[in-house]
Amino acid sequence: MSNRTLSNIDSDVLLRAYAFGVFPMAEARDDPQLYWIDPERRGILPLDKFHLPRRLKRTVKAEPFEVRINTSFRQVMLGCAESGADREGTWINDQIMELYGELFARGHAHSVECWQSGRLVGGLYGVSLGAAFFGESMFSRETDASKVALVYLVARLIYGGFKLLDTQFVTAHLGQFGTTEISRDAYRVRLHEATMESADFRRMPEDYGSIAVLQVLSQTS
Repeated sequence: MSNRTLSNIDSDVLLRAYAFGVFPMAEARDDPQLYWIDPERRGILPLDKFHLPRRLKRTVKAEPFEVRINTSFRQVMLGCAESGADREGTWINDQIMELYGELFARGHAHSVECWQSGRLVGGLYGVSLGAAFFGESMFSRETDASKVALVYLVARLIYGGFKLLDTQFVTAHLGQFGTTEISRDAYRVRLHEATMESADFRRMPEDYGSIAVLQVLSQTS
């Protein structure tokens, strides 16, 4: 993994970095410095092999959350930057907040949000480039909120014609959905192929409910 420090980065540089296979992180929330990360092993979630656990499928059907798209991108990032019971700190600093806010304004970053009684209770955000989507971070304030957001994200990516879902790393949380690890070289081949194609994150109607989402997922299982 490469940890080269970087400066003078803007959203154009950031997009070029994603196309090459690297991404920025900070050491901590209050660390002003960013580093390029280039893992030797890369986590991906194959969209045609997404595994939906049965208990989570029942939760999705019950629709405990109102799922929204791109309505509160900065708030989702702030949620992901929070410390919690399962994490003492995060890598999302103020510069990360600013850079990805720029990508959102340009249509290259997106959020999937779970709302309950008018309150944002979970979600995720990431970056799209061609037919590749790079998942950045997720958070939950209510049980299963981030998992439901992931289910809706995967359905949206499949519906929109995406070919690659990059998770950066493999974690136990993501492993239950079918995330796998491939070499840096293999990842770059898939990345190049995906970024040469086009996809549409907004193709799926934003009012798609759980039944329609599950139908999209069933077409790949």
